[in-house]
Amino acid sequence: MSIPELDEFPEQARRPADAPLPLAGVKVVDFTHFIAGPLATMILADMGADVIKVEAPGRGDEFRYYPPAHDADPTLGAPYLWSNRNKRSIALDLKSARGVRIAHELIADADVVAENFSSGVMERLGLDYATCKALNEGLVYCSVSAYGRDGAFADRVGFDPIAQAESGFVSMNGYADREGVRALSPVMDISTAMMAANAILGALYARARTGIGQAIELSLFDTAVLMTGYASLQTLFTGEDPQRHGNTSPDTCPSGVFRAADRSFYINCGNNKIYQRLMRQVVGRPELADDPVLADRNGRIARREELFAILGEAFAQQPWAHWQQRMREAGIPCGEVRTVGEALRSPEARARGLVGKVAHRTGWLPNIASPIRYTATPMADPVPAPSVGEHTEQVLRELGYDDAALGELAAAGVVGGVSRPAEDLA
Repeated sequence: MSIPELDEFPEQARRPADAPLPLAGVKVVDFTHFIAGPLATMILADMGADVIKVEAPGRGDEFRYYPPAHDADPTLGAPYLWSNRNKRSIALDLKSARGVRIAHELIADADVVAENFSSGVMERLGLDYATCKALNEGLVYCSVSAYGRDGAFADRVGFDPIAQAESGFVSMNGYADREGVRALSPVMDISTAMMAANAILGALYARARTGIGQAIELSLFDTAVLMTGYASLQTLFTGEDPQRHGNTSPDTCPSGVFRAADRSFYINCGNNKIYQRLMRQVVGRPELADDPVLADRNGRIARREELFAILGEAFAQQPWAHWQQRMREAGIPCGEVRTVGEALRSPEARARGLVGKVAHRTGWLPNIASPIRYTATPMADPVPAPSVGEHTEQVLRELGYDDAALGELAAAGVVGGVSRPAEDLA
């Protein structure tokens, strides 16, 4: 598909040219694919690490082809662009001995290796932690899997929706009168990526103090259990599973979606003081603030239906702009219920500079900025995700390969993305 006109979005803001990068000088060899692994390494790349993404020649990471695809380059689907910014791509046949030898050369000079293959694959390729550690004693080696690298379930493959289902996360979400629902956003992949990036940063910090590298392991399932939030300990305290409450909260009241005269919005009365301000300063119902039962959180939860009916009738009398101003002045946590497109074009997103465009050989591409903001070491300027093998020749020349060696490797199919001389193509 063609990308719609991007004139409404500014060019992504540039960092000061003389500012250092948080992870300048850190080299990451990235064997990851799909979401959790690539998003973790992109966080490192955004911090200035040199992330070299190793892909199979030709097709590369299958995630490249998740829709919608870019008209000018079908290997640059929107989901892939979202999770592979600021990386270099080398197309390398890891099923060949020469391809693995090149991978070993990359690893010998690296700080981090990241992988999320099925269990056993890296061992079969000769790229497991023990082999890599022998090449590079100080290496930080991060593995991401579905259920861990050892134990009874190490052979299981898994994706985000499965982790959502098996962790209990799905059972918590939706409405009480129907089956639980998954989050459409890959929340388990995203949270696992964040945990992996944090773990890698911690290991790099530990190595700086001790000189010792180490292996790191994360699983989607472990992270998914964490993502059930404090409901996990509530269950252990009470022996009762969480119930589905739709858009309301089981722990606070009134919290949920209400309808103004023109659109829906969400409010969250997380404590008694917020409830008091809501009733006195926003709705103008001081008698409800003074009610001895409703003044207490548990009393409001017990009378939720009654309270929601009163608020629903009041809010329907005025448009959202009216209530938004009053609630902002009263310090009530609230927000309109938006579509993704509305959120991307919202005043808040514009004020934070979250959505912009970056130059690419095909023209402008949209970009969602990293939420991390450093003052002394700003994040790297965004560079769109690479095509398959876009940097193969560059990376191999850095390893010392000359024209003849590059041509030979390309002719043998060991690497992709190398421009071969005309006589080699005859």
